[in-house]
Formats: sequence, C-alpha cells, structure tokens
Amino acid sequence: MVAVPRERRPAIAALWALAERLTRLLHDAREPLIGQIKLAWWRDMAALLASDPAALPKGEPLLAELQVTWGGKGGLDTLVDAAEAMLLAEDEAARKAAAAAFGEALFALSGGEGGARWGLLWGASLQQGVADAKQLFADARNEKAPQARSFSDNKALLMLDRWAAAIAARDGERRWRSEGLLLLRLGLFGG
Repeated sequence: MVAVPRERRPAIAALWALAERLTRLLHDAREPLIGQIKLAWWRDMAALLASDPAALPKGEPLLAELQVTWGGKGGLDTLVDAAEAMLLAEDEAARKAAAAAFGEALFALSGGEGGARWGLLWGASLQQGVADAKQLFADARNEKAPQARSFSDNKALLMLDRWAAAIAARDGERRWRSEGLLLLRLGLFGG
C-alpha cells in the first residue's frame, strides 16, 4: 500500500479485501452450487453498490468499506464473474482463462492494466492438484510481460506483476530474500 497514492488507499484496500474474500470463498467451497449462491450474493451487492449504495444491507464490515469507497461506481461484478468462472472451470483452458480474467479485472479496477500473470499465480494457489497448479505456474511464466511503462502511474501493480513473475519462475517456490530485494528495487527505481 505504500506504493499506492494516499488518496486511493482506502478504495484499493477495500477492493483487495473483496478479492481476498472471493478467494477464501473459492478455497472453502466444497460444493460448486453453494459457492455459486454465495457469489451470486456478492454479484447482487456489487450491482447495488453501483446503482443504490444506500440500499446495501447493514452489518457486513466489508460492504460498509466498499460503500464508502466504491459507492456509485461499477465494475466490481467483473471480479465476481471471474471468480465464478474459476469455481466452475473444469479443464486446463477454462482454469487459465478464469485465473487470467480475475487478475486482469483486479488490476483494471486498481487503475492499471495487465494482471494476467498475477491472476495465473492466484489460480495456481487455488488448485488442489499439483499438476494443475504447475500448469498455471507454467502459464504465468509464459505470459508476456507488460512493458514497465504500462504501469507508469501505478508502481504497486508493476511490483505485483514482477513479483508474480519471480514466483512463477520457480513453480511457486518462495525465496523471501530475493523477492524482498526485487520489491525494494522496483519500489525505488521502477521496472
């Protein structure tokens, strides 16, 4: 969040909290139909948020945050749609498309472009099977990197994209020290 302009931090924090909530929903979904019902609720809330924020139900802290920062704005439904596509994906191609769409939607809503590589890494983290996760890591490695100038106004997304590339290059193996140095370099000097 340090790389996000101060005035945008509450909106970006609420957006990424929604992404985390959707991710947890997917991770915990044992039955696709139940997951779809929960995602339909979030889709309805995204529509209300865009059209009539005052009509949102009370008592859900994330909805309250979204109401303050995203009230009257559309687009959050694209994130929910991509999460649902991931929930229902039955083959490698569908998983790849859904994961990339989730990352692209999240980056677009965050004010940038790209995001497919980050989304593929996100998708790999949701897989139960090692082979499916490895395939998504390979897809992330093979994803064409957006030019650094694509992130000229959004250093935070540049950092996430390049970090995702570093993790995908090692099939998800984490090397905290080198990753930290990468983020420091990107934060200080850019792409």
